[in-house]
Amino acid sequence: MNHNPLLCPNCRRLISRDEPRCPHCGLARPGAAWKGLGSRLWQSPEELIRLLIGINIAMFVASLLLNPRGATMSMSPFHFLSPDNRSLLLLGASGTVPINALGRWWSLITANYLHGGLLHIVFNMIALYQLGPLVIREYGAARMLLIYSLGGVGGYFLSYLAGVPFTIGASAAVCALIGAVLYYGKSRGGVYGQELFSQVGGWAVGIFVFGLLVPGINNWAHGGGMATGAALGLLLGYRERRGESFAHRATATAVALLTAAILIWAAVNAFFIRFFS
Repeated sequence: MNHNPLLCPNCRRLISRDEPRCPHCGLARPGAAWKGLGSRLWQSPEELIRLLIGINIAMFVASLLLNPRGATMSMSPFHFLSPDNRSLLLLGASGTVPINALGRWWSLITANYLHGGLLHIVFNMIALYQLGPLVIREYGAARMLLIYSLGGVGGYFLSYLAGVPFTIGASAAVCALIGAVLYYGKSRGGVYGQELFSQVGGWAVGIFVFGLLVPGINNWAHGGGMATGAALGLLLGYRERRGESFAHRATATAVALLTAAILIWAAVNAFFIRFFS
């Protein structure tokens, strides 16, 4: 009788904690504490979306608190509650200015969690709330986070190469989710795949048209995010072709911890510079 059971972090089947290797999937040392920790992070996929939205809101509030007097209170919906550029720079806005002048390559991560106004963050969080569960359903929670995080970095890296001087927003990461869905729909085919491709493809076209019509929209980051998301969809695979593995979850856990550490460091450093230097 198994007196010390646990679920294998890889295949999720019941085994003994003392097994040197999972008898079902072959994962070495499935009872290791660090493997169990990484697994538990992905047991509530719906919480992942709430967590990402919460982090974005927290960083938006932080950008306003850094300089409350500098926040724009215009009644224009595009500028209402807009943090000042210095606060955004301190917290990790990206672009050629922060990277070339200050060496802030880590801003390729932090820029994905900063926003230039209330309407900006509301639109991006609505898109994340709608697209995130779809990507989780087809790719799994760990792969969704990898697509979101690395896709945002890819989008802002292309934006940097294109010479955009100063940029922020979760839209590059959200566009990576769009790219992953476009790849999934095209690759899967059938009625469901074609319907997804057509629907989300309409979103992609709308985003680029909006970017052409409205000044200040970073279409380079949007395009880079979509391209990176599609490439990651191909490399990581989706559930119908490849189940989510321990390697996916371990990599996503490492990316999550790195992102959390950089965001915390950026926030602490920004408040120290603003109020104590």
